[in-house]
Amino acid sequence: MKRVLTALVLVPVAVYSVLFAPWAVFLGVIVLFAVCCFHEYAAITHAFAPLGYAAGLLILFSPPGEMGALVFISMVAAMCLPVFSKTPEIAVPRAASLALGISYVFGAWKCGILVHDMNPHWLMFALVVNWAGDTGAFYVGRKFGKRKLAPAISPGKSWEGAIASTCASVIFGVIYLPLAIHGTSYLKAVLLSVGANIAGQIGDLAESAIKRSAGVKDSGTMLPGHGGMLDRLDSSLFAMPALYALLRLIDRWAWLS
Repeated sequence: MKRVLTALVLVPVAVYSVLFAPWAVFLGVIVLFAVCCFHEYAAITHAFAPLGYAAGLLILFSPPGEMGALVFISMVAAMCLPVFSKTPEIAVPRAASLALGISYVFGAWKCGILVHDMNPHWLMFALVVNWAGDTGAFYVGRKFGKRKLAPAISPGKSWEGAIASTCASVIFGVIYLPLAIHGTSYLKAVLLSVGANIAGQIGDLAESAIKRSAGVKDSGTMLPGHGGMLDRLDSSLFAMPALYALLRLIDRWAWLS
């Protein structure tokens, strides 16, 4: 019941913010989600959060052409922290976690902003495609799942569930994209759905690996029934950059459009 109630709050917020909200409201919601995700990430990995917030906000508010340089500079700055520490054996892993987290969280949300600028429906697709996949994976995996996908990281996931997740995402994509974004071919919808889903499933496993290494079950308690914000959006943090890269690539291949 808690999961349903939380979803009933989050889904309208996401739909309004992405598709209908003024730009300032949309950006404010993105900043809020990004900061919440990084807060949970920093708590798990013991990364130096203040530098992460500062670097992350610079990335979110930067012009698109400067994003890569800012990510690189932020990561270099993070790796300088152990120089001033009296315990480098602790500081070096934390600095590495900080450098990774800046790119992982804020870089992903910057890609979300960029796909929104192309068309708000692209970002809506990037968020929902893996939610649809999760639903397919849950029901099929629970009933038919036998072969474990990554038992050392996430024992509950199966190959059967993963395949069902991809199929559910493709069904959603071929229905949503041609209707929402005029001119989107079914071939393009299938390719984007598969790419975003696979990236999202890897993102889910990556976050599970981070939690397992830290010895925690959930990234936080912000969302009743779901755990933390990072738990709910881990798939999207990989799907948004993947979708952005795929869109840029497909634009060069006109026959896929």
